[in-house]
Amino acid sequence: MTPLREVIINKKTDINPIWIMRQAGRYLPEFREIRKQNPDFIKLCLNENLSSEITLQPLKRFDLDAAIIFSDILMLPYGLNQNVKFKKNFGPLLGDLSLENISKINEDDFTNKVHPVYKAINLVSKNKITNNKSTIGFVGAPWTLLVYMINQKSPKLRLKEDFFNDSILINKILIILEKFLKIHIKNQVDNGAEIIQIFDSWAGLLEEKDLSKYVYLPTFNLVEYVKSLNIPVICFPRGIKNYKTYCETVKPNAICIDYEVDPIKISKEIQIPIQGGMDPKTLLTDKDNIKKEAEKYLDIFKDHPYIFNLGHGVLPETDPNMMDYLVKTVKNY
Repeated sequence: MTPLREVIINKKTDINPIWIMRQAGRYLPEFREIRKQNPDFIKLCLNENLSSEITLQPLKRFDLDAAIIFSDILMLPYGLNQNVKFKKNFGPLLGDLSLENISKINEDDFTNKVHPVYKAINLVSKNKITNNKSTIGFVGAPWTLLVYMINQKSPKLRLKEDFFNDSILINKILIILEKFLKIHIKNQVDNGAEIIQIFDSWAGLLEEKDLSKYVYLPTFNLVEYVKSLNIPVICFPRGIKNYKTYCETVKPNAICIDYEVDPIKISKEIQIPIQGGMDPKTLLTDKDNIKKEAEKYLDIFKDHPYIFNLGHGVLPETDPNMMDYLVKTVKNY
């Protein structure tokens, strides 16, 4: 069993596996070389040879315990025929949302449209570099995908004024999302993903009273589905205030925390394995600070099943040498 699964399934506390969100990508010079030749981000995600190569790049450099497939949560709306493109220095831009169009999509249409993602997972899981390492597949949570599909871009701090106006549209989209997220998860698992992470990047935008409808229930349904495939599931509800209620309601196998959360409080309140926490900006400082911050999290969770990770993705301006130092610090702890 891989170290990551040992912590999640067997609740091991004597090991601290490490992988990093966005470990494959923008901060690595070898990724930038590929990106220069491939400016269309969606096409790059749909090139199984390149996306599998990018996924493996950080594992060739650092002693990480998992490969997370180089893809994007927005492959889901793309597979549902909503236009998705990425604008430099701006982020994702989505086309108009037509309920009529996405209602016509069937399972085969969707799978055919995004099948290179599954091929890439297959290539990664069979590569000798991933021996004794976990291959992680992922999806966006229903709420976060709903935000992108209706808002048509990153909300940053707030949603469109009329976001909640059409409750019929919202409810229908959530039903469609649940169906196709399950298909997307199953296809990843069938091709070698041994763990699924659910990213709810915009969970923090909601008020407490709305979490049950938009976050807890839709995510719980997905978590139950992943568990039915005998695959562990990690949830990352970024920005929520009450992780304890989230864990008790959604019931993931492990929870990923962001860097605005008090890890001491988390260690006391939450029984399940914990992942993440350290601020990605720490990697922009010096080695002494990186060591101090990393050991802070390792000390707090030393008697708790813990997977080392950041509280969000690696920043593009990160020096790969600092990442190397972080990985070695965790491994030598």
